[in-house]
Amino acid sequence: MNDLSGILYIVATPIGNLQDITQRALNIFLQVDLIAAEDTRHSGLLLSHYGIKKPFFALHDHNEQEKAHVLVEKLKQGSNIALISDAGTPLISDPGFHLVRRCREAGIRVVPLPGACAAISALCASGIASDRFCFEGFLPAKSKARKDKLEDLAEEARTLIFYESTHRISDALADMQAVLGDDRYVVLARELSKTWETIVGDTLKNLRQWLAEDPNRTKGEMVLIVEGKAKSECNDDISPQAVKALKLIAKELPLKKAAAIVAELYGYKKNALYQFGLAQSD
Repeated sequence: MNDLSGILYIVATPIGNLQDITQRALNIFLQVDLIAAEDTRHSGLLLSHYGIKKPFFALHDHNEQEKAHVLVEKLKQGSNIALISDAGTPLISDPGFHLVRRCREAGIRVVPLPGACAAISALCASGIASDRFCFEGFLPAKSKARKDKLEDLAEEARTLIFYESTHRISDALADMQAVLGDDRYVVLARELSKTWETIVGDTLKNLRQWLAEDPNRTKGEMVLIVEGKAKSECNDDISPQAVKALKLIAKELPLKKAAAIVAELYGYKKNALYQFGLAQSD
């Protein structure tokens, strides 16, 4: 690590309520030489609210791979830079991965500042198991690809977390119901920390009906917390022969590989076998 290099700070910003900024984040904004922001106009409002003026550098999905090296060079020359996104924690379904990766490769110190994250906030309030979960970000925009993705996750026993947009929430829930069934329990959290914050949980069938009752319920930033498939549901259909084969093969090979082999031999979904194997090792 070059002791003369600057530091890249990854700074979480509010997802709605501006009071959710941390004092440490404000201190870092005052100290750094430059702020790399997804939307400089949007982030400018946040800093203006707190009376902070700093030069911005636009870094977003469309230019990150091209522009990351510019920021790395500035860091090598001793500049300290704060990376922020429009809302929440950078890199979580937001730009920043390529920049952080290049900084790590260049030996530049990367310091994360904890703060707001819509996925974690929604999970905490959902009442759905939070000890093991998968963050899947945004589902594909097209129905066919979305259903394919949901099929891959249908046997997942861990809690699933998705982001969804106003324009796709109804279609996304319809595809979830088609793939996961009427009775899968889902919590929809919208506009977290904002005036119209709403957190409602129900079966997919009932949740879709609730959403259709009022067009305003489809508006805003959405997080979906989907209950994982119950272990009993995952395990009941696996034959004793397949279970025995999985256990034997898993002694010699990684569980994922063992599950793939047994799935091929006995006609099961490999993810169902993999989840079964994980459950047995708990």
